[in-house]
Amino acid sequence: MHPGDAARLGLSDGGRARIANGDRSIEVVVELTGEMMPGVVSLPHGWGHDQPGTKLSLAAERPGANLNAILDDKRRDPLSGNAVLGGVPIAMTPL
Repeated sequence: MHPGDAARLGLSDGGRARIANGDRSIEVVVELTGEMMPGVVSLPHGWGHDQPGTKLSLAAERPGANLNAILDDKRRDPLSGNAVLGGVPIAMTPL
């Protein structure tokens, strides 16, 4: 995230934060960079597969937050019908 956004929200590089979308939330480690546009958070997808019943043993060994945990699985792009994976409004608070 952009350092200016982090300062405004009371977040620091390497600190922990909660990202929430409605009643869904995940915990993340904050990484600051001036290369991010202010007002935008980037959360790389691919980790956090530690939910009960998940059969992704290699991915489950990798720590991190699962972006899918805060996305609405019913929200679809009206033109393509694909799941909406970006441009999702969130709230971010320090832990």
